[in-house]
Amino acid sequence: MSTAIDQQIETFQNQFKRIKDEVSKVIVGYEDIIDGVIMSLLAHGHVLLEGVPGLGKTKLVSTLSNVMHLKFSRIQFTPDLMPADITGTNVVQEGKHGEKLLQFQPGPIFANIVLADEVNRATPKTQSALLEAMEETTVSVGKRTFRLEEPFFVLATQNPLEQEGTYPLPEAQLDRFFMKLKVDYPTVDSLHTIMNRTTRVEEPQVNRIVDGAEILEMRKTIRAVPIARPVQDYAVRLMLATHPRPPHANATTMRYVRCGASPRGAQALVIGGKIRALLQNRVHVSCEDIRAVTYGALRHRVLLNFEGEAERLDTDTILKSILESTPEPK
Repeated sequence: MSTAIDQQIETFQNQFKRIKDEVSKVIVGYEDIIDGVIMSLLAHGHVLLEGVPGLGKTKLVSTLSNVMHLKFSRIQFTPDLMPADITGTNVVQEGKHGEKLLQFQPGPIFANIVLADEVNRATPKTQSALLEAMEETTVSVGKRTFRLEEPFFVLATQNPLEQEGTYPLPEAQLDRFFMKLKVDYPTVDSLHTIMNRTTRVEEPQVNRIVDGAEILEMRKTIRAVPIARPVQDYAVRLMLATHPRPPHANATTMRYVRCGASPRGAQALVIGGKIRALLQNRVHVSCEDIRAVTYGALRHRVLLNFEGEAERLDTDTILKSILESTPEPK
């Protein structure tokens, strides 16, 4: 039994490393971002990337799809985009005998990896077209419901809200993202590497490493990792500490937070912790694993009140105070 578990861990680690190495051939200087994106995919979740244009967010997801034998689709969100442009719609067709009938034409949401590019450029009505697909892996059009093929993964990019022409994502949609990752400017050394790779005759090419069946198998391996009740309790207390109510809230949370994370936040902490444990060659989750994924899992689930927004407070500051004030189990 122990040998079988060791083999599963080794297979998981090798596949994760091979995927990351292939993506890193094209994407330079964003190791933590690449880790977070792959973790979200394997966790049966979705990821939100925030950063100004031109930092390689779109290139990252297109490269990821090339590394896998998965169907890729890209949706460019604009203010005039309609929900039917995403989900698809019924179109009138003419039959063999001249009769009229309705036939469903699938939209770009029918893919394994969907890039929702600049998702906050579209109106909230259009943004909400992603909700059902992200949570239920289904698409409802009229009276019919269509099941999406697994694995299904949405990677959405958004521009900072300070930029003109952006619409904040609804709270319900934010909560459906497994992680929110912030893409900063690359370092000087990384910029030189980018120039060397992209300004020559041949650009780097990636190889296909895994397919959909292998991704689903990796997901099963993650779910099988046990977590001790005290460590799970630590994750739950971190999630509860994001709410501005005693007994778990600290002074910073009660002063600046309007609403905290939902149970999905605790789920993200636990599953993210399981993935990190496997990557650290362990079959049990530690508090260190939970802390390592806290920012990505909770930063978009903490909503600031008027005072927090007025002081332009970063939710990472809130989470830092929560991590410092929440004791680990003895």
